Amino acid sequence: MRQTRARRGGTENGPEPADLGWDESLYDERGGTATVPLAPVPGDGRAGPRPGASGASGGGRGRQAPPRRGGGGRRVLRWSAVTLSLLILGTAGAGYLYYEHLNGNLEKDELNLGDKRLDKVAPNADGNTPLNILLLGSDSRNSEENIRLGGARADAGRKPLADVQMLLHVSADRSNMSVISVPRDTRVTVPKCTDPEDGTVYQETSTTINSSLQHGGPGCTVATWEELTGVPIDHFMMIDFAGVVDMADAVGGVPVCVNANVKDPKSGLRLEKGETVIKGEQALQWLRSRHGFENGSDIGRAKAQHLYMNSMVRQLKAGTKLTNPNKLRKLAEAATKALTVDKGLGSVGKLYDLGADLQQVPTGRITMATMPWVEDPQNPLAHLVPKPGDAERLFSLVRNDVALDGKDKKKAAEKSPEPSDPAAPKAEIPVTVQNGTGTAAQAPVRGRAADIAGVLARDGYARAAADATPKSQADTTVSYPSKDLRGDAELVAKSLGLPAGAVRIAQDVQQVTVVVGADWRTAGAYPEPSKNPEDDKAPESADALNGNDKSCMEVNPRYTF
Repeated sequence: MRQTRARRGGTENGPEPADLGWDESLYDERGGTATVPLAPVPGDGRAGPRPGASGASGGGRGRQAPPRRGGGGRRVLRWSAVTLSLLILGTAGAGYLYYEHLNGNLEKDELNLGDKRLDKVAPNADGNTPLNILLLGSDSRNSEENIRLGGARADAGRKPLADVQMLLHVSADRSNMSVISVPRDTRVTVPKCTDPEDGTVYQETSTTINSSLQHGGPGCTVATWEELTGVPIDHFMMIDFAGVVDMADAVGGVPVCVNANVKDPKSGLRLEKGETVIKGEQALQWLRSRHGFENGSDIGRAKAQHLYMNSMVRQLKAGTKLTNPNKLRKLAEAATKALTVDKGLGSVGKLYDLGADLQQVPTGRITMATMPWVEDPQNPLAHLVPKPGDAERLFSLVRNDVALDGKDKKKAAEKSPEPSDPAAPKAEIPVTVQNGTGTAAQAPVRGRAADIAGVLARDGYARAAADATPKSQADTTVSYPSKDLRGDAELVAKSLGLPAGAVRIAQDVQQVTVVVGADWRTAGAYPEPSKNPEDDKAPESADALNGNDKSCMEVNPRYTF
């Protein structure tokens, strides 16, 4: 697999923007702006203590990891959450050639390298769909700058690891955003992937999620996330150490707060108590610091990164504008050089459109969480696995476009539901049944569509028929194409024992359509859904953080001055 590319030179080594059509006269005090939603930053690659198996609750605190035993080479959890994501570029006024120059800065790669891929979510009645973006932070040491910033010169020749992985989900109505990170040492199934450059085939294996990047590139990490979560991924964005520094400088700094003086010799971070605006390498030090915060665990580092990210979004939404054309140009250069993206997102225009979607989300409706986890029974000192029940509940909320903050239920209650047209007689309702039980890791259960079509036929749906079109879907759904057929869809769902939430309008179906998901792979009644109201928001073990949280980071008493 190829290495992540070496950092390109700055604008001083390239063409002058004016030569490529950048017209600075178009920018005045009310001129162009740039908005910055979110991006990952790599961890420091060092092992450290982690909390116990109770999950990441209680503000990120937990017990210290037990002393190493026996073979001292075993690692303990080390991971970092995210910061700075897509830099959305205000390119109005830039000439065509300069626009193409920025497009050329972007590194592009294949979206998905797996053999099995999830179907994209169908548009709703308004033509809108949720948006799922995988944010990756590479620990690559493939350039002198990355080695200087990340250390570990001995790692210069190895394939990079995806030490930060975060799924950014924007709701279909753009009213809320959910961000879920997964610890880098989580053991998962990495599906079969094929490197598009040299044709190398990496067979399915059980290993840590950060190593998925070494199985052909970021497209294999995308395939791994689809297998783990059941969430179809629309795009990915990846950044390395040098990219984080470049973008942090271009943005101009982000205010952070600590409750005491902090000095972490491992990351180089040194701050006095209170609020400080950090940028450049100091921002990278904050984002990589583990020992300086809370109990010295990676969970504390994740919280520090979430607070940084929240602060940056608030600052920009409060009215921070990059009206200076020179600063805007530097931001455009830094952002496009810092990112590797999938080919579907490989232009400045597409990044700009994506930023417009993200900017619609109020900061108070942004929720960041960590996948609930427990120690891996196979290797409890080194690896984690998803926490049974809680992890699937978190992923299910995202799949069903339910906000992690639990406010969707209140919003739905305040809105008067539209009455459904009366359902037609069962014998007159045409129903298509499809088998969506296959996943990236599991083959579809043969005959499930025919089985459910048979159940409906015996219940009086004379026009129910199985459709052999291949599907892959985590949750069972009943879709209908227009409002006048909602009553029919609700009746079908009731006949199958499906919850009301399984019924949804979709523009890509011609009639009432049942997709039997991976949640109903066995014969018998549909599994009884939970009636616990707490299941409509992120579980406590996900350690959810709201976008308006302005907490000061708790300093580890052993790393103060």
